[in-house]
Amino acid sequence: MSDTTEFKATLTRYLKARIPFISIRSAERSRVLDLLREVVAPLNAPVYVHTLSQGTRELVGGRSVNEDRSVTGAVDFASQQFAQRQNLSCVLTEVSDIEDDTASARHLLDVVMLAAEHSGVVVVITTKPVWGQLQRAGMALTLSAPSEDEMQAIIRENLDAYRGHFPIEWDADDERRAAAILAGISRIEAENIIATLLANGRITKADMVELMHAKDRIFADISGIERVSVRGTELSVGGLGGLKAWLDKERPLLTADLRERGIRPPRGVLLVGVPGCGKSLSAKAIAASWSLPLYRLDLSTIHGQYLGQSESRLKDALATADHVSPCILWIDEIEKGLAGATSGAGDGGTSTRLVGQFLYWLQEARARVFVVATANDVSKLPPELLRRGRFDELFFVDLPTPVERREIIDIYVKRGLKQEQPSELMDELVEASDGFAGSDLEAAVREVVKEAYLNGDAAVTPDLFRQSFRNVVPLSKTAPEQIESIRAWGRERAVPASGHPIGMAATQGRPRRQVLG
Repeated sequence: MSDTTEFKATLTRYLKARIPFISIRSAERSRVLDLLREVVAPLNAPVYVHTLSQGTRELVGGRSVNEDRSVTGAVDFASQQFAQRQNLSCVLTEVSDIEDDTASARHLLDVVMLAAEHSGVVVVITTKPVWGQLQRAGMALTLSAPSEDEMQAIIRENLDAYRGHFPIEWDADDERRAAAILAGISRIEAENIIATLLANGRITKADMVELMHAKDRIFADISGIERVSVRGTELSVGGLGGLKAWLDKERPLLTADLRERGIRPPRGVLLVGVPGCGKSLSAKAIAASWSLPLYRLDLSTIHGQYLGQSESRLKDALATADHVSPCILWIDEIEKGLAGATSGAGDGGTSTRLVGQFLYWLQEARARVFVVATANDVSKLPPELLRRGRFDELFFVDLPTPVERREIIDIYVKRGLKQEQPSELMDELVEASDGFAGSDLEAAVREVVKEAYLNGDAAVTPDLFRQSFRNVVPLSKTAPEQIESIRAWGRERAVPASGHPIGMAATQGRPRRQVLG
C-alpha cells in the first residue's frame, strides 16, 4: 500500500468517525483538496472549504456559501453552521498562529468543541505544528510526497498529452528512472519540471541530466547542506582500482527499482586511511562519474549552543538530503563532527545523540542518497559507525603504489602542462616519489606547472622535475609511526581501496632485503 492510499484510507476513517479536529501536515494544498474530494464523494456529507482567494465554498460543487473571505470570517461562519446542522465538515487552508497557546488557537479550539457537539469536523491544512491542547482534541495526518509509482503516473500523464505532437524518446524504463529522480518533490514541482522540458519541443534521453539539475535548483537555497560545484573534466583519480570496481558495480542499483527484490539502494562508503591520498577527491569524482549533484554536510556547523539545537539542525540537513535525492552526500572528516561520542566530551551527551540520529537515518532512510564519508583519525571514529550494515563498505585508502603514482603524476602533468613527459623521466619520478601521498605528488607537479606559466614551457626540464620532487617531504618520512598505526588498523577492519594489500606501497618495486650474489 502506497503512502497516499494509506492516507486516503485513514482520512476516510477519521471522517466517518466524525473526529472533530483533523490536522493535515502538507505543503501541497491542491493535492490534499483533490484527495479530500475523492474521499468525501461517497460519504454524502456536506463539506465546505475556505481559501483566501475564493472565500468559503462547497468542496465538491464549488458554490460560494460565504462572502467574507477572511480567515476570521470563515471560522465564524463555520461556528454558525455547526450550531445549525449536523455532520458538517469545514476545511481551513490559511489558518495561522496556531502553533502555540494564542488567541487564534483558543478560538479555533472553541469552534472544534462546538463541532464535536454536532458531529462536525474541522480540517486544517498546515505546514507547521499545532498547539498541543488543540491537537489533542483530534487526530493528525501527514501527506507524504508522491511515491515513485505516483510520480511515474504524473510523468506519464503529462507526457501522454503531447505524444503525437512532440518527439518523445522516453520509454517506460526512462519514466521509471525519471520518477526515481523526482522522488521527494511535490506534484506541481514535478509538473513544472516536465513542462520546462516540453518547452524545448521534444523529450530526449539526454534530458535525464537536466531533470536532476532542475530538481537541484528547487532546493538550491535550502540551508543545512552546501551544494558543491563539480566539473567532471577536471576530476580524475589515479589508482584506487578496488574502490572504482566496487562503485561501477553499485552504480546501476542507485536508480533501479529494487522493491520486488526487497533490498535498498546503495547507502554509501566510508573512506579511511592516510591523509592526502584522495579520499575527498573521490567524493567529487563519484558525483561527476555518476552525473549526480554533490552536497557537503559539515558536521562542525551542526553544533548549537542550546539544548536540542544540534539534533534539530542535523535532522533538517538530512531531510534536505532526502529531498534532493538522488544525490551524493559528502561528509568530510566525519570523526571531527562526532568525536565527542568517543572522547567523553562534556557536551551533555549531544555528540552521542548526534551519532545515534545519523546512524538511524543511515540505516532506515529509503531516499536515494549515496553517502561518501571520509576520516583521517580512525581512533576517534565511534565504534557504532564501523558496524556492518551501516555503510555498504569500509575502504582503506593507502599511499599509492608505484603503478598508481605513475598514473597520478601523469594526470597532473597532462592537466597542467598539456603534454606528456618522456617515459624515462616518469620512471625516475616514480622512484623518487616513494612514500608520497597523492597530495604530495600534486604539490610537486604544481611547482613545475607554476614555473611553466611564469617562464614559458621551455623552462620545464627534467632537472626542474627532479628538484621539485626532492623539495617535498612526505608524511611517511616525518611521521612513519603514524602511517604504520593507521595501516595496522586498516588491515584488520577495511577493504583496500587500491585492490592491493595494505602497505604494498612500502615494499613494491624493490625488495626489502638486498641479497648479495
